[in-house]
Amino acid sequence: MHEQGAPAAGQPYGVPSACEKGVVRRTRGVAKFLTASSSGTPLQDLHGIITPNGLHYERHHADVPTIDPDTHRLLIHGLVDRPLIFTIDDILRFPSVSRIHFLECSGNTPEFRDAKPGWTPQDTHGLLSCCEWTGVLLSTLLDEVDVGASARWILAEEADAAAMTRSIPIEKAWDDAIVAYAQNGERLRPEQGYPWRLLLPGFEGNMSVKWLRRLKLGDQPFETREETSKYTDLMPDGRARQFTFVMEAKSVITRPAGGQQLRDPGLF
Repeated sequence: MHEQGAPAAGQPYGVPSACEKGVVRRTRGVAKFLTASSSGTPLQDLHGIITPNGLHYERHHADVPTIDPDTHRLLIHGLVDRPLIFTIDDILRFPSVSRIHFLECSGNTPEFRDAKPGWTPQDTHGLLSCCEWTGVLLSTLLDEVDVGASARWILAEEADAAAMTRSIPIEKAWDDAIVAYAQNGERLRPEQGYPWRLLLPGFEGNMSVKWLRRLKLGDQPFETREETSKYTDLMPDGRARQFTFVMEAKSVITRPAGGQQLRDPGLF
């Protein structure tokens, strides 16, 4: 029996089918302090390589700030000949690029000694997503400020309450770093750094700082809180490796997993 469908214009913003209730982000573990939080992408329920914006993993140090793009600014200063402050109109005026990149939290895939049979890839690998990112190459902005010959590092700073900061080798900035303002065809969502974020393909997710407000060029690492007391790797001899940039390759079977079952035998 044929039935009249719902009005095509009934939703100003499209939503998934009501039958897909199980495809949601879930909180990962207990936050170590009040404003910290994270949630994982349901990798076992996705198809293809692109993560929908509403299912991209989240990791916050001070919750999600509300930022007005018309008053937000990006300052680039330090070892440059022409320090500049960019507005959203300035950023949108530059030539854009759109590239597909994975983004992975450095805290993804911890030790699995306590893994449970019912765990899914969301539980074990969920701090990982893949999207098409659109923005302006950081190298384009650096060309505008005339980088000094002695500049070797860049300090990137967030505009959230935690003022998250990381030191970035300048080679990465000249290579493929992006100041991204769109994700999968729409403007960034607040939890992903609206109105723009830094994107460092292949590097630890925490280095792709969100709500980007400042880039300072210097001749050495800036020794920030996040690269001294945080985000360091303890070595077997008790010393800590201060900088770990590249996220190494890993793999996981996404489906069936974590209690999922195939309804019928495969075709082959």
